[in-house]
Amino acid sequence: MLWLKAFHVIAVICWFAGLFYLPRLFVYHAQANDKESIERFKIMERKLYRGIMWPSMVFTIALGIAMIVKAPDYHLAQHWLHAKLALVTLLVIYHFFCGYYREQFANDNNQKSHVFYRVFNELPVLLLFAIVILVMVKPF
Repeated sequence: MLWLKAFHVIAVICWFAGLFYLPRLFVYHAQANDKESIERFKIMERKLYRGIMWPSMVFTIALGIAMIVKAPDYHLAQHWLHAKLALVTLLVIYHFFCGYYREQFANDNNQKSHVFYRVFNELPVLLLFAIVILVMVKPF
């Protein structure tokens, strides 16, 4: 179980790295004016989303499910875990919004300002705080 937990935490860290960095790239991409920078951002965003964020999300979820399956009676009785899973669901939705916005940039069809992406970039921070508190403190 400790190996599962360790690899789960590693996958979570990798996923959050992408969840924090991709919207930051969107901020800079939305401000870019020259073709060379715009094309560079498209490549960076694609590689980050497909090469790091997707696999990290899949491993995070798969390893989390594996931990639950190893001790379902214990885990499914924990109310903090139910709250955590609800927040993880919001993270997955956020992840897909990142993919949607990445596609908008890839198609030169971005409709949002850099200010929007600055605010959008803060949402996973709030979820991270809540998830870590739920996991470490187990308030209920």
